[in-house]
Order: sequence, then structure tokens, then C-alpha cells
Amino acid sequence: MKSFLSRVISDVLQKVETPLEHQIFVLPSQRACVFLKHELKAQLNKASFLPKIISIESYIQEIADISQIDQVQLIFEFYSVYKKCTPEEAVESFDQFYKWATVVLQDFNEVDRHLIDAKDLFTYLRDINRLNNWTPNTEITKNYFSFFERLNTYYFELYQHLLEQKKGYQGLIYREAENNIQHYLNNIENKHVTLVGFNALNKAEEHIFQELLQNGNASIYWDVDKSYLEKSNTTGTFVRKYKSEWSVLKNTINWVDDHFSSSEQEIQIIGAAKNVSQLKYAGEILSKQDKFNNTALVLADESLLPLMLNSLPNGIDKINITMGLSLRDMPLSNFFESIFNLFLNQEKLGLVKKNAFYYKDILNLINNPFYKTIEKESEEISQFIGKNNLIFVSTQEISELCNSKTLDLLLIQKLNGVHDLIQRILDGIHQFKDEFSGIEKEYLMRFYAVFQQFLNLNNKFNYIKDLKTLHHFFNQLVRNEKMAFQGEPLEGLQLMGMLETRVIDFETVILTSMNEGILPASKQENSFIPFDVKKHVGLPTYQEKDAIFSYHFYRLLQRAKKVFLLYNTEKDAYGTGEKSRFLTQLEINRPEIKQALVGAKVSMAPKELLEIPKSKELQIELQQLAAKGISPSALTSYINNPIDFYYQKILKIREVEEVEETVAVNTMGTVIHETLEELYTPYINSILTEGVIKKMKSISENLVISNFNKVYVNGNIATGKNKLIFEVSKKYLDRFLNMELADVKAGKEIKIIALEQKLSYNLKVDGIDFPIKLGGIVDRIDEVDGVLRILDYKTGMVKAADLKLNDFSKMKLDYKYTKAMQVMLYAFLYKMNSEDSGSSMMEAGIISFKNLNNGFLKMNFGEGRSKDNEITSERLENYIEDLKQILIEIFDASIPFKENPDKKF
Repeated sequence: MKSFLSRVISDVLQKVETPLEHQIFVLPSQRACVFLKHELKAQLNKASFLPKIISIESYIQEIADISQIDQVQLIFEFYSVYKKCTPEEAVESFDQFYKWATVVLQDFNEVDRHLIDAKDLFTYLRDINRLNNWTPNTEITKNYFSFFERLNTYYFELYQHLLEQKKGYQGLIYREAENNIQHYLNNIENKHVTLVGFNALNKAEEHIFQELLQNGNASIYWDVDKSYLEKSNTTGTFVRKYKSEWSVLKNTINWVDDHFSSSEQEIQIIGAAKNVSQLKYAGEILSKQDKFNNTALVLADESLLPLMLNSLPNGIDKINITMGLSLRDMPLSNFFESIFNLFLNQEKLGLVKKNAFYYKDILNLINNPFYKTIEKESEEISQFIGKNNLIFVSTQEISELCNSKTLDLLLIQKLNGVHDLIQRILDGIHQFKDEFSGIEKEYLMRFYAVFQQFLNLNNKFNYIKDLKTLHHFFNQLVRNEKMAFQGEPLEGLQLMGMLETRVIDFETVILTSMNEGILPASKQENSFIPFDVKKHVGLPTYQEKDAIFSYHFYRLLQRAKKVFLLYNTEKDAYGTGEKSRFLTQLEINRPEIKQALVGAKVSMAPKELLEIPKSKELQIELQQLAAKGISPSALTSYINNPIDFYYQKILKIREVEEVEETVAVNTMGTVIHETLEELYTPYINSILTEGVIKKMKSISENLVISNFNKVYVNGNIATGKNKLIFEVSKKYLDRFLNMELADVKAGKEIKIIALEQKLSYNLKVDGIDFPIKLGGIVDRIDEVDGVLRILDYKTGMVKAADLKLNDFSKMKLDYKYTKAMQVMLYAFLYKMNSEDSGSSMMEAGIISFKNLNNGFLKMNFGEGRSKDNEITSERLENYIEDLKQILIEIFDASIPFKENPDKKF
């Protein structure tokens, strides 16, 4: 089957007598021009000069003799006109203006492309709004209605302003081209114009095409199929209209094919969950092909391009990407975003006068891969900020800490407005550009061009006066601006957007994102012109746009031999997941179409648990650890996961110190421990009285504040969550002292024996050649009515069930028993370090500040519901025998460290 372009070239070469070098071919896109040139060269049998082959937009600019203005510059030019035509007291800031100006310019563009009488339209809109002006006369309604009063003025003033510069937006160029068509025709008497593959034309194009055809030196070729042209569906809407209304067509169309109903076509409709599954399956389809020269992979949702590039199979050696990569998707975008956040948050948090920055913004900047490429001090800065708990970091601290050219350029000197920031960024790019090569340098220079454009426009207009406006403008630009890929357009796989497929035919088509809201696009339109007004004056609405999408879809399929149509089956809050109506139409009209649902193949590979044998070097480290001491927390770490124990105690890997913007649980625990130690230390070896406890209560708040200042360095406990945590800490201490006071009032005799007592003991274990030092710090040792108590403070939740244990062999099997193991170890250490510890009854347990209602939670050795809290010598001996089994696992050279699959954290 010959392609459409191939047939066009054959027909023109046979029928058009004008020499080839005097012919002009006009096509819908630049991509189509490349393919037409290829077809022309393939069919020429002798040397010849090529004709002019041009896209419709370039052709219209040529007729109008006006160049198209850049979208960013257009906004600035429009603001100049807006300020001129608006009373001074009503002029909005550039930032506010920009929010609605893009919509207005879009409406101006449509008005001009469709040759609507602008004066009548805007007068009509004004009168409609006057009729609706029955609402209360507020400032908002005044501004709203005055905007419509001036809309007509804005249009004509902007039109004239641009025309004087011989520049224009697309619609203005089309209107001027339509005005200038007769002058153009007078200058191309010996030329022949061939219009190829058009469908939906705006009014200006309709008039220009008809004038060209009536002049007798033009021909037009339509790419339509009988299946939709002769039916009343939306796909053939426009061509049917031109066939019946244009007298120059003489009721005939070149050509009406009948390919789409061919039984040779193989079409599959494939549903896949989520976008990733669609793209992965598209890659799988491609992996089964040997050749790609006549294959198109079409993304209806062009934002999926980065994901699609990561899903392509390795066998594709040549690929041509017709879509540009959005600047937003480039890695460098995040680097510049972090620079904006630095200064915007500096303003927001009132840090400009202090010349300081929020620590997270500093970390985001220095941890960016781009920064790490040009600077090496990022780790030093991170450690310094974490160690000193700096929530706000001054430029002086940064400059004293490191010698970073980037930070020195961006941050050290106080920022002096928008122009200064743009210039610093440009200077930075220029300074570091030679450290990059290849695609990274391309990215860098593309952003250089963006900021240079900002600088030039602001030097000329001076409308961007604050960072917020610059940031907003930057975000809009990186979303819309794209960097084109370079490739061979005629070889390999064609990765395309929907509009780029116009006029071009492929044997194999893979089309993704066939969902409502994407293909066709959603009905939502940003416009100040209501739907009914558009219908009345002849402006296109979503209905016409649906017809355009429908034509592109069916035209792409009509000559393809294999078609794979993929859609997302998953519904979300925004309505995606609904199958495109085009797929439903295909299912009805072509019942032989194959349908399938695919899903990601999930394979659960068994996880290999890490196992580390104890080498000679590791055994030496273990022996040193035994001499240094094993604490209850180390034993807890081993029981939870031996590998974590290995990382912490053998490799000595510590967690990175992070800034505590909100008080951490362990910080709160430290404050409470320190405060209790200070409160009770003066009364060691004393019996507590009501007066003593009341005195403690009177000074406890000041001690909490003092300890927060010592432990929570540079932190703020006066506001927010930290204020709540501070109040909770005070409440915990107050409730604990009230509990102590109630015990004293009830007649209990409480004697403080020791606080934060450091205890250790060298334990000999059979099978281990060296003694193992066990050590720990007991929070409190006291005596209540003759019973010796070993107490451990916990700020978290502990329940009585956590301390119920009558079989010590369970300790190494389950993490839940580690709290019991800990207090039993304290009891053992105390006994081994005290000569008269056997003279009184001993208990051990925990004070849980989250569970103070249950008071002192004791070790319970009872069976069932019975209670037995006494720690006897026999129980300590049983405990230590089972603890030795854990120590053997740790220190025995023949037993490797094994990862625990049931670890808790």
C-alpha cells in the first residue's frame, strides 16, 4: 500500500506542468515536510532543483510578512499596552496581570485566527456583563466589569502596537495574511502551490486556501477515508463541510480512500493498570519486532516521554523523537528551583536582615547532584548543620565552614533584588560550564538562555520587581519550553506526539493513553468568552476540538497493518481510567478487534538473608568490644537484628546527625532524665518528705527549660509542636512528683540510694577465652519500706505485660522481652557490685511516663495471673545462664552474624 505522501508526489509529477523548482508544497507540520522531501527524492529519476517545502505556519508568516513574537516577550509587550490603557489606580502588579493575561491572549489568538469582528465580539461581551451587573457593587465586581469594558481597547491597542514592530502572535499573523493574500497572489503568477493533508482549517486558512485555488495556480490533496467521510460521525466533519461549501472544490475531493475497513488490518485494544504498565507493555511489543523503520510509538500524553524513554527495549539502535523534553523534566530544573526556595523562604521567614537561610533549603541546594558535581563540601556543611542543630544558618557560618565558589557567589553577599539574582545565576553558569560536557552541558546552556531572556526583558521593561514574580514566571516557562532532540528523522523507531503524525503513514502503530480527557482532551477550556457566545460568533469549542482529535486518530490508523491501542484501566479522583470513546466506536464498528487486559508480572524472589562470618579481624574487634563493655541497648540491638549490631558495634556506623526542627523522642527523654537527676541528687541517702517533694515541684519547670536549652541546641520551644512537647514534658514530671507525694502522704518511706549509677561486671562465659564486660547506667536505685528497687525511666509506653517473664530462654527469641532483660541485667549488676544487697528484698522495673497511672511496673515471675515480683539469687542465676547463651552467639567465632527476618525496626 502506497503512503499518502507517495501518492501525492506521483500525482503532482504527472499532472502539474510547472517546473519543480517553481512549486511550493505546504504541509501541516515541519515533520511532514521532511517525509515529503524524502518521498520526492525517491521518485525523481533525474537531477532537479527541489521545490519549496514549507509548514503552514511558516507559509502564513511569509504571506503576512510578519514574524512571530516569542510568548514571553508577548506578555511583556501586552503589559505595556495594559498599563497605557488602564487608569493608574486600577493597574495590577505584573504578577497579578500574568495570571489572566495568558488566557486573554489565547482568546485574542482565536478571534484573529477565525477572522471574528473583534469590535462586535467584545462589545457583545461587554453588554452581556452589563446585563449581569445586578450583584452588590463591591470592589471585586467593579474591577471585574471594568475589565470587560476595557477588553476591546486592550485588543486593538495590542494589535496596533505589535503591527508597528512587524511582529505578532499567531492569530494576528493569520489575520494579516488573509488581508495580504491578493498582494501575495500577484507575486506568484509563475508558481504552483500544492496544499497537502489538511483537515480542520481556521477561517483565515479557509479564505487563503480558497483564494489560492480560485487563482488557478494551486491544488489541494485531502487525506480522508470513505469509512468516516460518508458517515455523519465527527471524524469527517470538516472535509464534508469544505466539500459542500467551497465552490472551488466542485464537489470533488482528492482523494477518498477505502483503507480503514480493510480486513488485513490487525488491531488490538489493550488495557493496563497505570501509566507505567502501559509504557512497559509498549516496550514489550517493540522488543518482539526486528525492524522499526516503519513503526510509530505515539504518546497521546506527551508528559510521559521521560518514562517512555526508560521503558524502551535495548534492541532499538536508532530512534527519532519528535517531541521536545520539557525543561521541567531536566535534572537542572530542581537545582534552580532550590535557589528560588532559598531566597523566597528567607523573605517568608523574615531572615533577610539576619542574612540567614532555612537549613532545609541549604541542604536541598548542596545535596543536588549538579552542586555535588562542581563542589565537594556538601558533606561537611550537612554534618556541621546537624551537629549544631542549626535551623537557621547564617552566611557567616557558611563562609567560615567551607570555601564553596557556588555558595559564595549565590549566598554570601546580600541579595540586591531580582536583577542581582538573575545576574548571579548567569555568572555561575558561565563560571562552571566548562566542568560539564555532552547532554549536561546542553541542559545548562538551555537554562542560560532562559535566564538571559529574563535579564534582557527586565532590562527593557523592568516589570519583574520581586522574586515571587520571577519564580512564577520561571515555573511557567520551564513547563512550556522544550529542548528538541537531535536524530535521523527518517530512520529507526519514530517516537511521536499525536499532532506530529499528521500526513505520515506507518505500518505499525502503538498508541498509548487512549483515555477520556487525553484523547480526546477534556472539555475544560480557559477562556473569558462563554461557550454560547463562541457558538454564536463561530469560534471553535470543545466540540470542534473533539472532531479534530477524532480525525487525527482515525487517519493514523487507516493505512496501518498492525495497531496496538493502550489505555489506563485505573480510575482515580480526576476521572482518568475511563476508556476513550474512540475505542468504544472501534469495538462497535469492528467486532473482530482483539481486546486484552495486561498487568505487571510480580515475581516474589526469595530474599537472601545477610550472613557475615566472623573472620580473624572481626574476632579481634569482638574481643576489644568485650573489654570495652556490652550495654543492655547493645544486647537489645543484637536480639532485634544481629546485622544491625554488627554495623553499630563492629563497623561503628552511626546515623547521620540531623537537625531537630521538632523535638525528637530521645531528646525529650534526655531532658526528663537530666531534670530528675538534678531534682533528686541533693537527697541521695535521704528519706523523701512532703516538703522536699513540694520544693522539687516548685523548681521543676525552670530545670526543664534549662535542660531543653542544653540538650536541644539552638532549638525553639516557644511555639508550635515544640511548645506542646515542652508542656508535655512538664506535665510528665509534675504527675510523677505528684505520684511520689501521694506515696509519702500514704506513709511510705522512700529512701534514694543512687541516681544514674554506672555499674559493670566482668563475666566469664564457658567457651569464650576472654571475659566479657557487662555495663550499664541505672536511672535510680531506692528503697521503699525496706524493699530495694532498681528503676529505669521510659518516656514511651510500657505495659505490665512487657515485664512478665518466668522463662528466661525466651529473651533471645523475641524482641518483646528486651525490656525485662534490661532491668534484670541492672539487678544482676547491682548485686555483683554491692556487698550487702542480699540483706533486703529486691525488685526491678520501669517507670513509664506514658503509663504513670499504673505506677512502678515490676518484673513479674508469676504463673498465669499470679504475681511474684521478688528478684532472688536463684532467679538471677537462671537469668545469667540464659544471658550467657546470647553472649556465646555474639562472641563465638564459629557462629556468624545472621540477619533476623522478623526484626522490628
